[in-house]
Amino acid sequence: MQRKRSPFRPPAGRNDAQPDGNRARPKRQEVDGNRIAPDGKPRPGGRRGKSARHAVPHAEPQKLHKMLAQAGLGSRRELEEWILAGRVSVNGKPAHVGQRIGPQDRVRVNGRPVNLKFGPRTPRVLIYHKQEGEIVSRDDPEGRPSVFDKLPRIGGGRWVNVGRLDFNTEGLLIFTSNGELANRLMHPRYELEREYAVRIVGELSEAQEDALLEGIELEDGAAHFNSLFARGGEGTNRWYHVTLNEGRNREVRRLFEAIGVQVSRLIRVRFGPVSLPPRLKRGMVTELAEEEVRALMKALPPAGKGETSGNRL
Repeated sequence: MQRKRSPFRPPAGRNDAQPDGNRARPKRQEVDGNRIAPDGKPRPGGRRGKSARHAVPHAEPQKLHKMLAQAGLGSRRELEEWILAGRVSVNGKPAHVGQRIGPQDRVRVNGRPVNLKFGPRTPRVLIYHKQEGEIVSRDDPEGRPSVFDKLPRIGGGRWVNVGRLDFNTEGLLIFTSNGELANRLMHPRYELEREYAVRIVGELSEAQEDALLEGIELEDGAAHFNSLFARGGEGTNRWYHVTLNEGRNREVRRLFEAIGVQVSRLIRVRFGPVSLPPRLKRGMVTELAEEEVRALMKALPPAGKGETSGNRL
C-alpha cells in the first residue's frame, strides 16, 4: 500500500523577516503572466493515525474554562458564557468565571459529569472534505445535511470546527478535540493564509486582476488577495487560485462580485499550513497522525487573551 504524504506543511519562515511578527504583503511575481505566491504550491497528501495519550496530573490547579475547552466542549468564550448561565458546577456548587480546579474536583456540565485530563496530551485533528450543500452547524431549522453527521464519535467531548464554509462552498475543513488549538488556528491576529480554487465564466482582464490584488472597498472595509494565479480551464470556464489572510463572511465571492464576475464554484484547498489531500474525496474524513498534530502546534504562535473565532467565507 502506497504511503500518503502529510497534509501538514510547516510555514517556511514567512514571517521571520517581518518586524513585530507582522507579515508584509508579498511582492508580485510573474511567470508567464501569472501573479504567484512567493511560497509556491501547497504540498498534497494525508494519512490517518492514532496513538495512545497518557495523562500526568498538573502540580497546580488550572482554570476551569481552559480545561473544558481542552476537553473539546467549546471555545473559551462559549464556556465562560455557560459558566455565567449556571450550566457548570464544581463539587456540586455553581462554578464561577476564573475558577481554578484540580484533578480531585468533580465537574459537571448540564448536570452530567465531565472527565477532564490534567496532563499534556496531543489533541485530535480531523481533515474533512466538505461537499456543496452541507452546513457547518449542528442545528438547522431547515434540516439540511450537516458536516458533523460525517465525523466519527468522540468520547467525553465534541469536535470543534476551525472556521466555516458557506452552504455552496466546498473543500478543506479542520476539526479538533481541543478548543484552544481551534482558537489559535482561527484568531485574526495570526492571519493564517487561506488558499481557494475559484471557477468563473470567462477570463479576468489585467485591470480586474490589478483591482483584486491592490484592494477593493467592500461594505465592511477594504479587502484584497495576497496572490492570484491563472490555472487554466475548459470551454468558457476558467480556474484561478487566490490567497488571503482573513476570514470575513463570503469574502472571496464578494471580491469577485465587486468586479462584476460571478463565482460558479469555490473550493478551499489550504488553511494555514494544512492542505486538502488530493486523495481525500468529497464527503470523506481523515485524521492527522499524532506527530503531525505536534508539528502543527509547534508551528503556531501561542494563544493570547480575549480571542474569538473568525467568520465564514
